[in-house]
Amino acid sequence: MWWGANTEVYVYQKPCDMRKGFNMLMGIVEQEMQINPLSGYLFVFINGNRTRLKILFWDRDGLVVICKRLEKGTFRRPIGEENGSKIQISQEDLYMILRGIDFENTKKRKRYLSNNFVN
Repeated sequence: MWWGANTEVYVYQKPCDMRKGFNMLMGIVEQEMQINPLSGYLFVFINGNRTRLKILFWDRDGLVVICKRLEKGTFRRPIGEENGSKIQISQEDLYMILRGIDFENTKKRKRYLSNNFVN
């Protein structure tokens, strides 16, 4: 992946017009989500039908947009605050969204994580 293990992931809560390109998506991140688009975070946008998804992120020297269109089925949009423009999710949740796994009905098993572990 082009991003690190600790990279934050934000999902835009409103349906997004997938015709939007770099500048318009960057404007949504700045104006509505109120986050610096050059932060290196991943910003996820899903259309109204939930059949298309875009991820915007800054990769050291330029913006990158990744697009995915489903031929069948829909993406699951995480549920956040009412009237909120964004929700933060884990990279694992993003993976499950991209793979079609219903993360709201899955259960994470407990694991031991050492505080001495360094990436």
